[in-house]
Amino acid sequence: MKRQIITIDEDLCTGCGLCIPNCPEGALQIIDGKARLVSDLFCDGLGACIGHCPEGAIATETREAEPYDESKVMENIVRFGPNVIKAHIAHLRDHKQDDYFREALAYLVDRDIEIPAEFFEPACRCGDTGSSAPVFAGCPGSRIVNIETDAADAPVDRPSRLRQWPVQIMLVPPSAPFLDGADLLVAADCVPFAYAGFHENLLAGKVLLIGCPKLDDAEHYLEKLTAMFKGNDVRSVTVAHMEVPCCTGLVRLVERAIRDSGKDIPFEARTIGIKGTEM
Repeated sequence: MKRQIITIDEDLCTGCGLCIPNCPEGALQIIDGKARLVSDLFCDGLGACIGHCPEGAIATETREAEPYDESKVMENIVRFGPNVIKAHIAHLRDHKQDDYFREALAYLVDRDIEIPAEFFEPACRCGDTGSSAPVFAGCPGSRIVNIETDAADAPVDRPSRLRQWPVQIMLVPPSAPFLDGADLLVAADCVPFAYAGFHENLLAGKVLLIGCPKLDDAEHYLEKLTAMFKGNDVRSVTVAHMEVPCCTGLVRLVERAIRDSGKDIPFEARTIGIKGTEM
């Protein structure tokens, strides 16, 4: 394919290396005393290195080149630590490369690598009081994913393991009699839809509470759960949440509610992947 990519005039290049720190993608190296483009895959063609060449040896041209690969770039970048990650993502943001910017943040989210704080937007609540979400397409949990599955051999009918009603955290009063002496399952709203084994492997023998830490009122959840734990002899608490970052807010809310209740309640967190497998 033809695309914009950097070119280096070897006659002008002195090999000073000033361009290297300004190419966090890792497309440039000093080889045999000259700056060299070592991989088309790593060069986005935006030319962040150009203004740092004192000899004017770097320019851009349009030519046949391998497509830029943000995933391979991120694989290379994360090896060098948070400062290089930050420089690369800022580079994409400042050049309004929205698609690559989203890909870079998604790469970090998928691998549980910390996203630099300046790329978070406090206005987007992501499951816990005072928390934030990356500034790309809202929250990583909202990214569109197509999931292929073959459910042809799945049982058509299974008995429900639900033992009480209501189940929404917002609707269950702290004085509900089924809470006393309960092994409690607090599940994120999406878990029963994603996890086919929900009733047998998570819900059996437990009292269920469900909610969404991203879309509902987290402060109200905290107050209500704390009151539930204070006012009842809850024997254990299991939190089932999706793998996406905003859903882990439910884990933090329940842990804090147990702590605020002043009780020592056995606690377990279980993570469900968006493809329906327990992680």
